Amino acid sequence: MIKATINNVEIEAPEGTSILWAAKKAGFTIPTLCNHPDLKPGGQCGICVVEIEGIPGLKRACMTPVGEGFKVKTHTPRIMATRRQLVELILSNHDTDCLTCVKNNNCELQQLASIVGINVHDYSRSGERLPIDRSSVSIVRDPNKCILCGRCIQVCSNVQTVDALAVNHRGFDTVITTAFDAGLGNSVCINCGQCVVHCPVGALYEKSATEEVWEALHDPDKFVVVQEAPAVRVMLGEEFGMPTGSLVSGKMHAALRRLGFDAVLETNFTADLTIMEEGTELIDRLTSGRNLPLITSCSPGWIKFMETYFHDMIPHMSTAKSPQQMFGALAKTYYAEVKGIDPGKIVSVSIMPCTAKKFECQRPEMNASGYQDVDYVLTTREIGRMMREAGLDVKEMPDEPPDDILGDYTGAATIFGATGGVMEAAVRSAYRLVTGKELENVEIKPVRGLQGIKEAEIDIDGTRVKVAVAHSCGQARKLLNKVQDQIAKEGKSEYQFIEVMACPGGCVGGGGQSWGSNMAKRARRGESLYEEDRSLPLRRSHENPSVLALYEKFLEKPNSEKAHKLLHTHYYKRSTVDGKIKPAS
Repeated sequence: MIKATINNVEIEAPEGTSILWAAKKAGFTIPTLCNHPDLKPGGQCGICVVEIEGIPGLKRACMTPVGEGFKVKTHTPRIMATRRQLVELILSNHDTDCLTCVKNNNCELQQLASIVGINVHDYSRSGERLPIDRSSVSIVRDPNKCILCGRCIQVCSNVQTVDALAVNHRGFDTVITTAFDAGLGNSVCINCGQCVVHCPVGALYEKSATEEVWEALHDPDKFVVVQEAPAVRVMLGEEFGMPTGSLVSGKMHAALRRLGFDAVLETNFTADLTIMEEGTELIDRLTSGRNLPLITSCSPGWIKFMETYFHDMIPHMSTAKSPQQMFGALAKTYYAEVKGIDPGKIVSVSIMPCTAKKFECQRPEMNASGYQDVDYVLTTREIGRMMREAGLDVKEMPDEPPDDILGDYTGAATIFGATGGVMEAAVRSAYRLVTGKELENVEIKPVRGLQGIKEAEIDIDGTRVKVAVAHSCGQARKLLNKVQDQIAKEGKSEYQFIEVMACPGGCVGGGGQSWGSNMAKRARRGESLYEEDRSLPLRRSHENPSVLALYEKFLEKPNSEKAHKLLHTHYYKRSTVDGKIKPAS
């Protein structure tokens, strides 16, 4: 432990602790713009400067470890003037159209300008306006608002290992952009949105579909159905000032009805359905020994990452679509048939914690219903804005259930939103499919938590099944490299089943989540999903009565020919240059 004083307050901190975090322990928050608790400090902004007695110059608190006997000052006149000038210089090269910015009231630069006391512009804007990059179907990049903090590059390169963004040029011409300045839509970007979540300003944000959804809601000739992902129920409350991880399932259903949706249904329903399809697929592969390990396919960011960097693993991927896309196919076939609605008049909307879902719904193969299966994807942030525009406050809503037919769900479906949840849900039902008996303890805790790669060995009535779970594409890369090496050397992998989620923490950490997120918040959201699981009367997907009725009335059985047509898909090999589908050689 290191002893020091910060603003004359004595503190003790572990050796190697930065002054930034040591000061926080002493009750002093040092302003910063580029620092993020989940990323390595880079010191780009220089806002966190401090003075250390006996050491000349100003030191960046995020980069400087506290030393024995240090006497640190965090807000002397010199420091305060320096911070103010640095923020003024950043503002001189930043669009200040705060009222129309998506990050208004959530912008870290806006908050910082207020903290350091800036109320006038001493510097005029330098440089010309740069074109806004709208080439991606998921993410908009506005270089005029970029402050060059480097967070987006850090998370894209170090956490996700995608490397879609980089610094180009030097001096006043410095810009963060894609290779050849071709735009995110013409890069290896996997649409995960982690750059959006980590951006402190409004330089990166989702491509919004709110206007299109409003138009559909106001069209009397359209029947608008909505589905909500498992993770949304523990995130939407944050949009309305509720504590992190607040479970608002019933309130969410009520608010969506008042917003004007004709049917409020559940992605959780098709999460249970995914388990039936994927679990049956796993049993078939365990029996045949073919293409093991089976790898889950619910995360569209992970799917594009796999298609780009690990396309030789395509035979190992589950062909089951994600719950979002299963729902879309059923909404315009089974649901339309039962309700007697012309599928051409159905508008299918999904609310997701994920920007990559916007890309997924527009994949050309996602039209099993004869139409685009999912018409529009809204992030949690977008639906929050729509509710506020309609004068709705989720906190004040009563608890209401979802509609019938595609609305029932079990606890297994709810935990899809947390890393390890798909694996746990699958094992709960795979045990029943193999043995004909129920798994007594449904909580498979070794696959829970935020460790990068988790492993477990499951005993299914004498058959040992080794599973692995990875969250974030960087951890997936490590795991898949290991699997490839094992297959190359030994002809097989030690694992039989692998779950991968593109985002750290799983869907609760998706790119469409509420602003200001970090791993601690993601962990709390995940625990709330497990709390809902424990509270539900049914906790295994194969117990969902509506799913069983769907098979009896429409799909016949899991992995049937009809199920394959509507609920399964295929994947492509993509270029590592621009992420585009590579033509067959």
